[in-house]
Amino acid sequence: DASRPGPRPYHRHVAGIPHEPHLTRYAVAPPPSDFPRIRVPSELTVTDPPAPPAVNPDTPPPARPHRRLLIALAAAWLVPAVAYPLHLAWLLPPLVLLATASLLRGGRTLLDRLMLAVLLLVGATTIAGLLFSVWPWGLHPVAVTGAALTALTLIAAATGRRPTLPRPGWTDLLPIVATVATVGYLTLPWLRASTLAGRLSLLALGEDNFRHVALVDAIGRHGGYVFLDPAGSRDDIVSLLVRYPQGWHFTTALLDAHLRSATGTPSGVSSLTHYGWWCFATLGLLVLTLFWAAQRLSGPQHPLHRVVLTIVIGALVLGSQLPRLLIAGYPSEVLGLALAVGLTALVVRPLAGNREQLVLLGALLTGIGFTYYLYLPPAGLLVLGWLIAHRRELTQVRRTLLGVGLLTALLAPLPLLLGILGAGQTEALDAKAGPELAEAWHALLGLTPIVLIGLVIQARRADRAWRRHLAAVLVAVGFALAIALANIVAGVQPAYYFMKGTHLALVGLIVGTAALVRLLPVPSGGERGVRAAAIPALAAALAVLTVVTLCGLTGWRGSVLVVDKQSWTQLWVRHSVDKPSRVAQVCAAAYRRHPVQPGTVTVVLDRGGYRGYVESICLSALQGTTAQTEGAIYLPMFEEPERTRKILRGARGPIRLLISDPSAQRRVDKLLTRYPELRPRVTTVPMIIKY
Repeated sequence: DASRPGPRPYHRHVAGIPHEPHLTRYAVAPPPSDFPRIRVPSELTVTDPPAPPAVNPDTPPPARPHRRLLIALAAAWLVPAVAYPLHLAWLLPPLVLLATASLLRGGRTLLDRLMLAVLLLVGATTIAGLLFSVWPWGLHPVAVTGAALTALTLIAAATGRRPTLPRPGWTDLLPIVATVATVGYLTLPWLRASTLAGRLSLLALGEDNFRHVALVDAIGRHGGYVFLDPAGSRDDIVSLLVRYPQGWHFTTALLDAHLRSATGTPSGVSSLTHYGWWCFATLGLLVLTLFWAAQRLSGPQHPLHRVVLTIVIGALVLGSQLPRLLIAGYPSEVLGLALAVGLTALVVRPLAGNREQLVLLGALLTGIGFTYYLYLPPAGLLVLGWLIAHRRELTQVRRTLLGVGLLTALLAPLPLLLGILGAGQTEALDAKAGPELAEAWHALLGLTPIVLIGLVIQARRADRAWRRHLAAVLVAVGFALAIALANIVAGVQPAYYFMKGTHLALVGLIVGTAALVRLLPVPSGGERGVRAAAIPALAAALAVLTVVTLCGLTGWRGSVLVVDKQSWTQLWVRHSVDKPSRVAQVCAAAYRRHPVQPGTVTVVLDRGGYRGYVESICLSALQGTTAQTEGAIYLPMFEEPERTRKILRGARGPIRLLISDPSAQRRVDKLLTRYPELRPRVTTVPMIIKY
């Protein structure tokens, strides 16, 4: 404001770190809390403010604020209304992302701003899903995008912020390139699988994939969260998934609805293909969040440190159990981990503005609760610690604190309460795990001491972010050990959910490797610059080689993170899709040859009970009949012929048996001879599958 007396705003770069314009109102402004405090020169040249420019009487007066607001509100609905009939609705989510990022003021770089916007939108989408599930337009792109742009326009008008974005830099490009390379490598088998049976063979590595496909499809057809209308969604999804955390599934269905404006409504095969790509996109978000959080924790650093840190994190991602989350079909956990990493990054190095910080933390906590509420207790503990540490500063934003706090306290634990009180999901805490449990112990006991040493060394510096991340790692490791202790007290061995807890500790340890990388020497200039750079380069190469070897990427069996002969990445990438598994071939053949018969329950029978179970889940997911086939698929036993007897006597109405093995046919014939009253409603269809 030129008419205001006093010094002019100071917007210059200090020590290579630009001040955020909205904070530098006076000559000496407090440095942003995103990075360590830097001494600002106390003597600055102050000049008189320039005279206001002369006003030309012929110049038309500027548009009134309310007129600009009306134009912006009209554009918020006109843009999606025009894009949808032109099959361009897939451009609307990136538009909302850019608009959100342009109104934020936290972060120094363009990548910072975009990552904050992505994390905010994911959490906000899970909250807005409650509204979208009850209003009459469902997930329609025009209604959803129009409402989002309207909300952003009103926020901009209320805060007086104008859209602005930081300039891109090479530091933004490095994490993006590393993420594309890492996830692109993992997509190779999916790209090689050009047939339905080939892709089913990949998804059949984790049977949960087929349930997630069905839930995403049900939310898309139902137009919102199915837990809000259990009776109305009973014909769309199996009952055990009605109260399952649906944040990832809702977000995926919403984005897929925008994509469908160009590709049409997906059927069984296209739904499965879309699901696969959304799983890769979710894993890509987690990997990018890890790169971003590690660089944010490290702060301003030498380019050599940035490159080494990127290689180390990429090696840890590919060499740890994280690719197993893709193989086994755990997209909800992947998104939950990404949100937890983002929340930890904001607690460790908070934003300069407390209001933005509170809104982001509230959105992330709610997103974790709606996506994978197992991580809600440690995330809530971190947020509570930040609130206590900044209690004096937060007195200046009491209204924001009260509003965000009440909304978060009401919504974040909602799926947790529904799952515990309505579905008895605490019974899964003693679920067993496979041999991969040994890898969870190896990662926890192998990486924790190494990373903690680096964090303790860095914690002695003036930058308090290292101490905060040290506390965050201890919380995550302690959470995993607490689950193990709870299992032991209950009389069972630490297994499935202990392994899930180690995944949270693992991502915190991966980000914490930034402390180790910062211990590497930095090349110095001068006459001996070339010789001086040799030692840091050699140390960096040795560090990278050590991490790559520990991750098992070289195939060495003595790895800390890999117990078997090969890592999960190698198991996935080397998986043969040219000769699909029998489960995939049977499911693909049944889907092509035997379409849905209304009013008839279709079940696949094979030699073994478990194989027929997976084939039936696969077929019902492709045909959208998971609710109708629930009584004939989800049985407590897999032993034959008892399972087949339960299927025949438990199913209501007509039942069609797709028999893919001669032994299954003999089993059915014996049962029908024993129970002749079942013959009128049982139809057997032999399927010859050469394998």
